[in-house]
Amino acid sequence: MRAIIQRVTHASVSINQAVYSKIGHGFLVLLAVHQNDSDMDVLWMAKKIANLRVFNDAEQKMNLSLTDVVGEVLLVSQFTLYASTVKGNRPSFIASAKPEMAQMYFEKLHQELQKMLNQPIHTGVFGADMQVELLNDGPVTIVIDSFLKE
Repeated sequence: MRAIIQRVTHASVSINQAVYSKIGHGFLVLLAVHQNDSDMDVLWMAKKIANLRVFNDAEQKMNLSLTDVVGEVLLVSQFTLYASTVKGNRPSFIASAKPEMAQMYFEKLHQELQKMLNQPIHTGVFGADMQVELLNDGPVTIVIDSFLKE
């Protein structure tokens, strides 16, 4: 699994020019599922996202997690994060999981984050053509990849 996590003051997902989901202060998480991912990757990723300390404390040091700041999460599927551009100019997405598998693991991560953070996790619609709007706070953008965990 690969996630792009952006600390935001607000973010939203629109479908057909209508806002589908929106959050205030928290994380916009763009998530891609790799063809070799497993349930262990889901748990590892959920723990990383839930405990990532990138919010400022009283001394302006990135020392606080989502729970500490009562932040929200907007989780959006984005298979293009596994794009390979090694050959030619047209990206290859061969490393991305097939849609059925990707949706299953996306849903598992969604559920796991809800349990860990004890709050609703907002999402886009898997496979839909979405417009994502955000105001990056900092800017703070973190890339997390479960293949690099060892």
